[in-house]
Amino acid sequence: MKAPGKRALRVFRTKEALDGFMAWEWTVACRRAVARSGRFTAALSGGTTPVSFYVRLAAPGRGLPWDRTYIFQADERCVPSDHPDSNFGLIESKLLRHIPIPQENIYAVRAELGPEAAAAEYDARLRDFFGSTNGEIPRFDLILLGMGEDGHTASLFPGDAALAETRHLAAAVARAAPDHDRVTLTLPVIRAARVVAFLVAGANKAAVLKSVIDAPEKGPPAALARSSAGRTFYLVDQEAGSRLSSREQRSAGERVHVLQ
Repeated sequence: MKAPGKRALRVFRTKEALDGFMAWEWTVACRRAVARSGRFTAALSGGTTPVSFYVRLAAPGRGLPWDRTYIFQADERCVPSDHPDSNFGLIESKLLRHIPIPQENIYAVRAELGPEAAAAEYDARLRDFFGSTNGEIPRFDLILLGMGEDGHTASLFPGDAALAETRHLAAAVARAAPDHDRVTLTLPVIRAARVVAFLVAGANKAAVLKSVIDAPEKGPPAALARSSAGRTFYLVDQEAGSRLSSREQRSAGERVHVLQ
C-alpha cells in the first residue's frame, strides 16, 4: 500500500460556508482535470449532508464545463431510482436535472439488477470508461463522501467483507432490513482518487469524526477511505467538530473560499 497522501481539516461556523468552500474545491479540481486530461470525473454520495451543496452547485452562473464532466456514484441502495432512499434519485433531483450535463456523461449504478449483478455491471462500466482492463485501478479526479455514525462511508461498513476487496472496483453489500442491500466503490478505488472530500455535519457525527481524525490507520472505514497519493480533506460544521481538540478547531477554516 502506498503511503497516505495529505489530509486537511476545516471546521466552519455554518453549513453555508462549508458548502461554499466545497463548491470552490469542486471548481479547482474540475478546471485542473480538464486542463490535464480534457475531462473531469467525480463520484458522488447520497445522504442529507450533501443536499445543500448540490443545490448550490446547480445554481446558474457557475461557468463550469459540464459537457466535459462525468458523474459516477460512490454507492447506491438497491431500490428504484424514484424510491426515497435512492442516492441517484437524490443526486438527480438536486443537481443533475438542473445542469447542462449530457445524459451520456452520467454513470448511475443499475440498482434494479440486484446487488451482485449491479456491482458486476458497474465494475465493468468503470473499467471500460477508464480503460483499466488489465487490472489497473482507475483514478477519479474527485470522490465526495459522507460519514455515518458507525464510521461507514460510501457503503463500506465496519466488519463487512467489502472492506477487504482488492480485485474489484465495485462490490455488493448485504444489509439487514429495514436497510437495503447496496453497491459500493471499493477502498482501492477511493484511495486512488486525486481528491477525497468528506462533508460531515451534525452533533451525532462528532464522536466518529474524532476517531477518524485521531486514528487514521486504526479507525473505522471512514478513516481508511483516504487518498494514497493525493489529498483528503474533511469539511465539517461546528457541531460535528465539537469533540476535536481546541488546536484543531482554532486552526481549521482559516480560509473560506466561496464560489461566486
